[in-house]
Amino acid sequence: MYFEISDPMAYHAALYIRLSKEDENEGPSESVTNQRSLLDDFVRQHRLTVYDTYIDDGWSGTSFDRPAFQRMIGDIEDKKVNMVITKDLSRLGRDYIMTGHYMERYFPENRVRYISLLDGIDTGVESSANDITPFRAVMNDMYAKDISKKIRSVKHDKQRKGQFIGGKPLFGYKMHPTEKNRIVPDELAVPLVQRIFAMALEGVSCRQIAARLNEEHVPTPATYAGLTISNPGPYTGLWSSERISDMLQNETYIGNMVQGRSVKISYKSKKCVKQPRDKWVVVEGTHEPIIDTETFQKVQMLVRSRKTTQVRKYDFLLKGLIFCHECGYPLCVINRKNAAGEDVLYFVCRTYQRFTKAGVCTSHAIKESTVTAAVIDQIQKVCQKYLDADALLPVAEAEVGRARQAERHENERQALRGRIEKLTADLDRTYMDKLNGLLAEADFDRIYGRIKQERRSLEDQLASMEEPDATPEKREEQAKALVRRFIDTAWVNRELLVSLIERVELTENKQIIIRFRFCELNDVQ
Repeated sequence: MYFEISDPMAYHAALYIRLSKEDENEGPSESVTNQRSLLDDFVRQHRLTVYDTYIDDGWSGTSFDRPAFQRMIGDIEDKKVNMVITKDLSRLGRDYIMTGHYMERYFPENRVRYISLLDGIDTGVESSANDITPFRAVMNDMYAKDISKKIRSVKHDKQRKGQFIGGKPLFGYKMHPTEKNRIVPDELAVPLVQRIFAMALEGVSCRQIAARLNEEHVPTPATYAGLTISNPGPYTGLWSSERISDMLQNETYIGNMVQGRSVKISYKSKKCVKQPRDKWVVVEGTHEPIIDTETFQKVQMLVRSRKTTQVRKYDFLLKGLIFCHECGYPLCVINRKNAAGEDVLYFVCRTYQRFTKAGVCTSHAIKESTVTAAVIDQIQKVCQKYLDADALLPVAEAEVGRARQAERHENERQALRGRIEKLTADLDRTYMDKLNGLLAEADFDRIYGRIKQERRSLEDQLASMEEPDATPEKREEQAKALVRRFIDTAWVNRELLVSLIERVELTENKQIIIRFRFCELNDVQ
């Protein structure tokens, strides 16, 4: 198109160039060099004065928060620029709303003439090309949306295969030196991760672990990775209980790849929202573990036990394990002075404490030390019975039948796993057929949805068949080992207590009911 500029000396032009990674796939015609050459030829032909050339290399057109673009806007505000020239409209941006804002409002209000060479757009003259500009902007936006959808699908496919696609690996790991999308343990950070899990296993709370690391001036994961904080606050560079808790519950440390914990709300926004746990992408056995599975599971028990109590001021052995038998809610502790002025902890029903006048429950008030001593005594008696050979005989007989049934269940689980793996391979092939143009969009949605639904059904069926313990023999050995250790160290080892007991209930009449994690112990009470 022929552009008419009657008074070139009246303009101070800004040549704007943008190239994103997606645009590189379109070929060399979109390169920075090609754009600059086209713009320079136009400027020489029309004898325009160029104030500056603004280049955003590697920036998406869906966002206008680009460094060179914002610098150009600053020069427009300072009245240094009154003409903007781009190769085409998509170089200005691919978000049709913001592109329309700059063309229809911002540039005219600031007396800026905009020219798009290949689209024939020139806001300085009346032209039919200008009338269809909104439609061009919408088409550019649709292109960006389609590219975003394809990239998201490719990333999700890599996640399903257990390939790491994040920017920085979890603290304790680093990128493999030669293999892409694979992580390996970081020798320098592994000892600290193992130390954090060891402290948690000893019963140290997340808050106490964070405080200890801060006292020792141990660098945080962000500091260790050399990340720059844009808006540092008073707690920048310090460990927090939330950080420790997140690490202790992350399956990545036992060799499982955990991704998809948060997603971007839109291809136009950088804001991410957290996903519920059932939408995470977890693939087992993708890399070398730092923490063994048994240690990890014990730590999960300890972490979950603390979630049932809101008390942080006082530490006691049954914390998070003791509940009211009548209302089912956790018991809380309060501190009272005795006649000698000493602090004494009492268990109190939280429901009664909150709704005393309603008469919903009773106080259940009793000394914490009294209940703890009674619980330990009762557990020791049960454990002694369990270790007796005669008492173990009926348990062993019952386990023979369980072993046979477990073998049948394992065969069924193996068959389900094989069918799930086949369906996953079918999904991968279907997706590649779509990318290669061999499968229409409508057919892809229909086939992909059907296979995915079938796989989800099989996964639910497999999950319902999974047992917490591998074999009856292993359950037997685990129970006996925990019992022996408990008898010797119950007063000081909270980890053993949580591993052995699921919950303790206190009745209105001060009776104690203990629910063990092992059904064998419940049978001999």
